Amino acid sequence: MKEFVISEAKAETAILVGLITPQQGEAKTKEYLDELEFLADTAGAITVKRFTQRVGGPSQVTYVGKGKLEEIRQFIKQKEDDEEPVGMVIFDDELTAKQIRNIENELKVKILDRTSLILDIFAMRAQTANAKTQVELAQYRYMLPRLQRLWTHLERQGGGSGSGGGKGSVGLRGPGETQLEMDRRIILQRITLLKQRLVEIDKQKTTQRKNRGRLIRVALVGYTNVGKSTIMNLLAKSEVFAENKLFATLDTTVRKVVVENLPFLLADTVGFIRKLPTDLVDSFKSTLDEVREADLLLHVVDISHPDFEEQIQVVEKTLADLGCAEKPSMIVFNKIDQYTWVEKEPDDLTPATKENITLEELKRTWMAKLNENCLFISAREKENIDEFREILYKKVREMHVQKYPYNDFLYPEIES
Repeated sequence: MKEFVISEAKAETAILVGLITPQQGEAKTKEYLDELEFLADTAGAITVKRFTQRVGGPSQVTYVGKGKLEEIRQFIKQKEDDEEPVGMVIFDDELTAKQIRNIENELKVKILDRTSLILDIFAMRAQTANAKTQVELAQYRYMLPRLQRLWTHLERQGGGSGSGGGKGSVGLRGPGETQLEMDRRIILQRITLLKQRLVEIDKQKTTQRKNRGRLIRVALVGYTNVGKSTIMNLLAKSEVFAENKLFATLDTTVRKVVVENLPFLLADTVGFIRKLPTDLVDSFKSTLDEVREADLLLHVVDISHPDFEEQIQVVEKTLADLGCAEKPSMIVFNKIDQYTWVEKEPDDLTPATKENITLEELKRTWMAKLNENCLFISAREKENIDEFREILYKKVREMHVQKYPYNDFLYPEIES
């Protein structure tokens, strides 16, 4: 399916749009737009401008107000006059079909929202039949309530993000009630088929998990781009794809790891992100089953990220939605080599924050709360890795003895 795939051959330019509301202050909006820009960069688009508007809430008609929309239109026109056309406008929240249609009529360029941009990246990253099927299902679920606008949108646009380049796309002859009904039926049939296919894949995965033997299962979970794959490569001595991009890992990878004399299974899972639609989580249920069936969760956190505490909350909420909130877990603060802070003056009485607290002080606050369930490392620079292995070994060994008390032949030094 090509409707949302971004072409990597030519980097398109993008405008980002976000709202400052009573529920989302200016600083938070900036953080969201920083992440949206990182998503756009991951997808192959170059951000040339950001627009924000302070409002009580999004307009049901055009998301932003008429004045702001006109300001965006004038900027696009100016860039066209300068022969630097804007390829797309990306909105930080999910848009309705009505909003997209009205915005497109005004701006005359491709319109994406955060969800469709994430789908672009997922489509690019999917490698296995399982991941490709899940992405296609998520795409169709996204398209279904937006069919009326998609036909005219796809008919007008060509190439690049949000359009699929026309070639291979379905239903480009234009809108019409009969055509829409037909296309809706086709998509619903396709969704049913994809769900059936995922059920079959689920059965295969369940069989594979049963055949893995009596081993403790450990899953790496966390926000996207926190270094889970780097940790996986370090512990499993494998070559899982890892780079400084969002959603570098889409397919769950499971490796057998041996620490000292102790074998266990380690799974690297897809990263979570803010404002991740429920449909997308549902589509990736079989991927997230590795999290559900894990005996121990290693929650990896990027300590260098300015908003790491909110990222922790996002992951914890997602785990709760998956029914995994009560699972044994351990927080692994990664990227300590990239942690930065500004030293306070001796007479500075401002409260301690991420910006002015030293890493050692931060360690004491978190360590005091979580004891051995918290660790600080740098997977890239291999700092504190020996301590990480030792603590992980103790936790997995304890779990194994409890879960498989008669399998102690693996560990001759452990008394039954």
